[in-house]
Amino acid sequence: MSLTDSQTVVTVVAALAILAGLAGVVVPGLPALPLCWGGVLVWAIFGGAGVGGWAVFAAATFVAVSGAVIKYAWPGRNLKRTGVPTSTLLAGSVLGIVGFFVVPIVGLVLGFVGGVWAAERLRLGSHQLAWPSTVQALKAAGLSMLVEFLAGLVIAVLWAAGLLLT
Repeated sequence: MSLTDSQTVVTVVAALAILAGLAGVVVPGLPALPLCWGGVLVWAIFGGAGVGGWAVFAAATFVAVSGAVIKYAWPGRNLKRTGVPTSTLLAGSVLGIVGFFVVPIVGLVLGFVGGVWAAERLRLGSHQLAWPSTVQALKAAGLSMLVEFLAGLVIAVLWAAGLLLT
């Protein structure tokens, strides 16, 4: 194979999209699962894998949709159970985005933690009561990222298996 071979170019583009999707779990602004899914879609359409490529794409679609649903449902259920309101998470998200631009990369985490803590401090009236909610919100965010990364990783493995087997 040479770099002028269109299937090779499609494979490289698909691999780069999947890698960007996996990086998108921790880099704000990159849609992780849609990038992974899109990489497999491009490969299925233009990669010449035939029916096997479409079977891999169908499996990747199932994993992407399931991962997206679980990413929000599981941590959200845990937060509701612990009593952290949605408004607190919204405050954390907004300040996380602001923090990302003020202090690149680490500002996202600092802004999220600060936003959740400030919202809970206002809601509960005490900084000692606000910290447990902040810890729960951080655990939920971590769980959400883990679910998204694992779904992206499964998509990557499905694609790699399809690449080898088709």
